[in-house]
Amino acid sequence: MFVTLKTLLRTLLLPPTGPLLLAFAGVWLLGRGAAARRLGFALLAAGLGSLWVLSTPAVADRLAHAAEREPALDITRLPQAQAIVILGGAGERHAAPEYAGLPAAGGDLLERLAYGAYVAHRTDLPVLVSGNFSETQAMRTALARDFGVTVRWVESDSRDTFENAQYAARILRAAGVQRILLVTHATHEYRAVREFEACGLSVVAAPTGVWAPPEPNPMRYLPNVSALKGSTAALYELIGDVARRALAALNLRRHTPER
Repeated sequence: MFVTLKTLLRTLLLPPTGPLLLAFAGVWLLGRGAAARRLGFALLAAGLGSLWVLSTPAVADRLAHAAEREPALDITRLPQAQAIVILGGAGERHAAPEYAGLPAAGGDLLERLAYGAYVAHRTDLPVLVSGNFSETQAMRTALARDFGVTVRWVESDSRDTFENAQYAARILRAAGVQRILLVTHATHEYRAVREFEACGLSVVAAPTGVWAPPEPNPMRYLPNVSALKGSTAALYELIGDVARRALAALNLRRHTPER
């Protein structure tokens, strides 16, 4: 129930739905009298204006930079660890025709797998993949087929980062693993590290898609779909970390590390 409610709120509040709902409310108020008309214009402007601003690469980059609070892993001076954990994300394909109907990974998930495989080849550490069944099926298949990495552990019951950490930690502790390299997107890394640490694991951040200063370009102030996606992801992480802290403080969603 909690995950379903969270998904619904995320869909309704974050772009593009949130700003569009503001704009629709404004249009509805335009024909409701003078006072309502002024509020309607304000809501319409706020909805469409915020959608435009959040769709610009310049703003998306600023938000991503604010959400990224873990540095890139120094691949030349790798810290000691016992396993690599790669978190699932959007982009799995249950049956890809170009792969003879077998699972495949794309988008953000493929980027995580590519970096996770890169780190795995550099360290020779065993790999755990974590996500829902469809994600982990695609992750395990793609790692073996496309990157030559055999997955040792699969955690396929989780629906969000809290459950990623909770369920993966059980598997890792049973295998005697206490220190991990955690691979996920840079905007998601900070919150993910906190969740895994709350489960009693020692975590080294290994983010992918780390922000880098862009080259000056006036086109960065024009909206596009990719920038809107980036703004949405960054806002979700910034708001999600506040929600994580609040829920833990209220004992509504707190990890209890096993001893």
